[in-house]
Amino acid sequence: MTAKKKKLGIIGGMGPLATAELFRMIVENTKSPDDAGHIRIFIDNNPQIPDRTAALLGRGPDPVPAMAVSARKLERMGADLLLMPCNTAHYFIDRLRKEVGVPFIDMIEQTALRLSEDGIKTAGILCTTGTMKGRVYADRLERAGISLLEPDGEQQTEVMRFIYEGVKAGNAGFDASAFGRVLNSLYERGAQTVILGCTELFPGIRMYGVEIGSYIEPMRVLARSAVGAAGYETVGE
Repeated sequence: MTAKKKKLGIIGGMGPLATAELFRMIVENTKSPDDAGHIRIFIDNNPQIPDRTAALLGRGPDPVPAMAVSARKLERMGADLLLMPCNTAHYFIDRLRKEVGVPFIDMIEQTALRLSEDGIKTAGILCTTGTMKGRVYADRLERAGISLLEPDGEQQTEVMRFIYEGVKAGNAGFDASAFGRVLNSLYERGAQTVILGCTELFPGIRMYGVEIGSYIEPMRVLARSAVGAAGYETVGE
């Protein structure tokens, strides 16, 4: 008997560009001979969800109520699995799970699993200050036996500038050279690979032509995990 195909729901708007990227990645990673062979996907793109980093740092409202509204809306639309294209939002995932009756595909968990499978022992990370302060990746990787290298205080300021003043602002003229130096320092300190732990990072790296060595893009890991979990075949398998 053929397994029942599942429908995906994306809690979007965190940010809008990352939401569009996740949708594109799911489509690109689904093996299908035609349009009809692709996954049914519902997206609630709500850019008014309060900033997750600000909330984690005690500088803004709790985003969970707004995220829960999106989650319940997607569940009512028929989603069987929920995804969030925002790393920092995963700090709140256990609270969100209590709000709906359908499961989440955890991007952080899937990334830690992929790193373990690849034999990575030391990884660098670039992420928002909220993701860092909330130990969103640190706790998961520690349990997996993977050491995590983080930027120092001044370097983290440059990462946040890249994310907020560059990518999120759509600033085509942003000078990304300082961000590039932060990235390179992680390799120099011994990172075997770098986790792009904010969904705005890869679009920004592409936008500004930043040179990058070995890296893992959690949102791509999420996209491929979602394709398989929905009962479809991924491209390249």
